[in-house]
Amino acid sequence: MRPDLKISICIVATALTLYAYIDKQNQLTELKRTIPKLEKEVRTIRETNIRLHYDIDRFESPLHLMELARKPEYGHLRYPYVRDVLMVPRKKEEGGE
Repeated sequence: MRPDLKISICIVATALTLYAYIDKQNQLTELKRTIPKLEKEVRTIRETNIRLHYDIDRFESPLHLMELARKPEYGHLRYPYVRDVLMVPRKKEEGGE
């Protein structure tokens, strides 16, 4: 085989390897650039989740529920008497213990 052909093949192989390496580096850099955006989005979602949990806890607090019970639009609601409560027995699971 001629020496100039061997050198040409080596140069082409090196160029292809270098191109593949640079392409992988570009993909990695692009992923690294998206990480801060995703971190910010996750942080925002977590903060919203914490705020919503706080709102739910505040709404379900006994003090707030008592305030709602005093409002005129909920004035018609009363606790049921024991004789008005129906107890439905649970079915025993078939094939179980």
